[in-house]
Amino acid sequence: MAWDLKNEEEVKQYLENLGTEYRFGCLSEKKPEVCHLLGDFMESIKKDFNKAASLYRSTCDDYHFGRSCHKFATYSLTGKGCQADQPKALEYFKKGCSLGEADSCLYAGLLCTSNNEKHQVKLDYPQGMGFLNQSCDKGNHNGCYYLSGMYLSGVPNILEKNMTMAYNYSMKACELGNIYACANVSRMYSKGDGVAQNPELASKYKSKVLEMEKEMRGHFRPIEMERGA
Repeated sequence: MAWDLKNEEEVKQYLENLGTEYRFGCLSEKKPEVCHLLGDFMESIKKDFNKAASLYRSTCDDYHFGRSCHKFATYSLTGKGCQADQPKALEYFKKGCSLGEADSCLYAGLLCTSNNEKHQVKLDYPQGMGFLNQSCDKGNHNGCYYLSGMYLSGVPNILEKNMTMAYNYSMKACELGNIYACANVSRMYSKGDGVAQNPELASKYKSKVLEMEKEMRGHFRPIEMERGA
């Protein structure tokens, strides 16, 4: 059946059918990917965040579905659909990371290496850097970038400044598309920090940054036009 998504009644019927399909796939067929979709349905369509949180958690615990582990972790971190609980969030980010979720590795790393008055997770730089490194290895440019920053400045009494390591992680983050890392690579080649000085490569990566900026502006231009900018 072809649905007319401009017709309000047909949209309502379509969404109702979709919810029924997801419930059957999750509750009867026990498909973890469909249980996750049911959680998304509860979150985005029904706006029932308590049910969404419950579905994400059970899909993680019962089926070891990484995306659901990550989703429940973010709920626990922010208190969405459940009580805010940073240690619980870390527990589920760790689960997501072990199941291949690069973003979960990133957030686990950040929770272990962040320090503020409201922080409920014990600082553990070695463990946190391990998670950030896993995130980087799984292709998350932010994991590489945060590690490069740690080596750029060092961490008092924990990690010595190491410009070679900073360069290596900056380069990897740049290759994965992190504009700030590319800017750091350009500066490192310009100054000879962590790598042999090379004005040509400094210029090459500076040009890369400018191209990335141009591309980013292009992506945001339609939104600006809609707002009358």
